Amino acid sequence: MSDTKPHSDAQAAALTPEALEAAADEILLGDADVCDPRDAEIAGLKEEIAAGKDRLLRLAADMENLRKRADREKAEATLYAASNFARDLLGVADSLSRALAAVPAEERDIIDEVMKKFLEGIELTERELLSVFQRHHIRKLETVGQKFDPNFHQAMFEVPTAEKPPGTVMQEIQAGYAVGDRCLRPALVGVAKAEG
Repeated sequence: MSDTKPHSDAQAAALTPEALEAAADEILLGDADVCDPRDAEIAGLKEEIAAGKDRLLRLAADMENLRKRADREKAEATLYAASNFARDLLGVADSLSRALAAVPAEERDIIDEVMKKFLEGIELTERELLSVFQRHHIRKLETVGQKFDPNFHQAMFEVPTAEKPPGTVMQEIQAGYAVGDRCLRPALVGVAKAEG
């Protein structure tokens, strides 16, 4: 006979449905830890870590983009900060140029010594003003002979000619200035057009 004792009716009655279900799960799944609640918790924590790492990387990228944009805006603000003040000084530069143009070069030889020194002072002042402009990245636009650019030139009249291609700046009435790559004041120019 076998050594195992058959269960008595009293023992079978003592097994509750929950105990029977747990025993059936143990028989079907064996001793594997698949149903261990700690494994589910570990998997959940790994997902949280992955999500946190992703958020951290995105945040780091956003911060880097913000830093670059702030640096670019700071550089632009530094470059263009004096634009309004410089625009006001352009009238002074124009006045100095007109004062020098009022005395033609051939007449400078016949004027007295006091007037020569006065003109030299005006020339020196104009050069110093243009030097200050240059230090602040404000440059005078080269116009005559250039292709007309509506971003930097304002056409005042057209010149019918066959010497230059249409759209070429033929004459400058008032100098234009730019700061960096922005127009501070457009040059007032005369533009070539085809004859006929």
